[in-house]
Amino acid sequence: MIRYMKKLLVTLLLCYLVTLSPAKAVDCEDVSKYVGYGLDELISCKDQLGKTAQAIDDANKTNTRDLTNLRAQIAKLKTQISGLETQLARLTKEVFDREVKVGVKEELLTAKVRRDYIQKRSQSLLLILFSARSANEFFKDLVYREKLARSDREIISSVSGEITLLTAQSSLLKTQKINLDALKKRVDEQAGFLAKEVDKANKYVSDLSGKVAALSARQQALLAEKTGTYATSVGDVPLADDPASRPDYNPGFSPAFAAFSFGAPHYKGMSQYGAFGRAKAGQNAETILHAYYGGIEIKKDYSTGINITVQGYGSVNIEIYVKRIYEMPTSWGDQGGFEALKAQAVAARSYALAYTNNGTGSICASENCQVYKNSNKGGKWDEAVDATRGWVLVSGGKPFSAWYASTSGGYQESYSAQGHTTPGFWDTTSDWTRWADGAWEKAGGSPWFYKGWYKTRSGKNCGKSHPWLSNDEFSDIVNAALVYANGGDASGIFPTETCLGSTGWSRDRMSQEADKYGGRVTSVNSVRVEHSQNGFTDKVVLGTNRGEVTINGANFVKVFNLRAPGAIHLKSGLFNIEKK
Repeated sequence: MIRYMKKLLVTLLLCYLVTLSPAKAVDCEDVSKYVGYGLDELISCKDQLGKTAQAIDDANKTNTRDLTNLRAQIAKLKTQISGLETQLARLTKEVFDREVKVGVKEELLTAKVRRDYIQKRSQSLLLILFSARSANEFFKDLVYREKLARSDREIISSVSGEITLLTAQSSLLKTQKINLDALKKRVDEQAGFLAKEVDKANKYVSDLSGKVAALSARQQALLAEKTGTYATSVGDVPLADDPASRPDYNPGFSPAFAAFSFGAPHYKGMSQYGAFGRAKAGQNAETILHAYYGGIEIKKDYSTGINITVQGYGSVNIEIYVKRIYEMPTSWGDQGGFEALKAQAVAARSYALAYTNNGTGSICASENCQVYKNSNKGGKWDEAVDATRGWVLVSGGKPFSAWYASTSGGYQESYSAQGHTTPGFWDTTSDWTRWADGAWEKAGGSPWFYKGWYKTRSGKNCGKSHPWLSNDEFSDIVNAALVYANGGDASGIFPTETCLGSTGWSRDRMSQEADKYGGRVTSVNSVRVEHSQNGFTDKVVLGTNRGEVTINGANFVKVFNLRAPGAIHLKSGLFNIEKK
């Protein structure tokens, strides 16, 4: 009878579990909450983790670019699985303890049923009737016996139900333990796979900073000479409005390839041409400053009595100093850019005060600091300085080091100074995937927004009159990039001519080195670049004679600037490759 009741109750309980409505959502992100979860919640979390593991599995097959992110997800999964294992172990112990207690009850119940059965067999109803001294005693005895029987039935039902529930829970716990062990094994396998992928990525997509140390001193000197690592401004450097540097230039041969930089020379703080474009669109100086420097305080009553020391010129009052800064064309004031001049005046004043620690130090007079001349610039510039007299960007009560440069190419990089961090953002009114359409620098007319560079800072062009490369020249650079990215011998990555110093390997020798890493590239029939949302070119994808070749963007810049003929180079990590 008891066995039958157990089977029936188990069947009913399982049917009940199957027909349960979906459990409400539980928070599986916070491992600390697992301690308060029951079996249902843990099962839900285990299922969610399984789905996450499957998503990672899919990502492994289709996207190896996000290895770092995938590793972080797997680490999180392992933590969550560990939390589930701990809670599952707790529940298992609780079920075991309850099973022990119920087991004692079950033994007592069995003895009671056995005793009751013996009594019923040994004492028939007639025997009880004849042994009773009166009818009243007979009925009392019957009622008592019925009450005991009903109590026993209730106990039997309760214990049987508890046994059935514990049996079902124990079965579920065992199943979940098996599933969790399988999930743990699967995640460990994914972690192993990712470890191999990371090693592979480190080998084939070399880290830029790690590779710098591997370059020879002469190679680093060549990079400095080609790219002209420098700080500059619109007012000090002639505008590079060179028709040969434009993408519509006709080099006279085809196929032809050219690399175009977005912006120069650095990309932090205020974009001067971006500020000009914003001013022409109606933005005032405060809006412009907040756009580039974030939510920093603009203090409008900072002391104007501070003197700073300008190297080579002595002590100068801060307001006079700012009137002698040659960092932005005063003509912009008559072209709708007066608010840009005001923003520039505030940035220059803030930078000087921060650089000299409120006048206690000195500042250079060149573009390495700010371009200073020993005479007022006059015109609209003087008006802009007067209009912002005493305006200083401050952080924590101290002047903020307000960086700025001509042209960022559309993306402003974040930087920190005096406890304040500027925003990193696409300086455009368009979606970032087509940022050039609405770039503020484009509205400002920057000639450096998108440019092919083929001269050094000193004006050397090594016989090149444009930045365009032939198929052989470009394929040679691709071969050099393959050697570099695979950790090969980089000592021969120099231009093939001697214009800028050391001569590198011949194209044939570079091809032989590339043969070690999947075969040389002899022709490029297509090229495209993919940009990162964080403001740089992520990779260059090329269709070649040996199939599709993908080169990490940072590696391409490094190799291109080392191997490109003459003085052809890229100024920026945000670039494009054109083919015609």
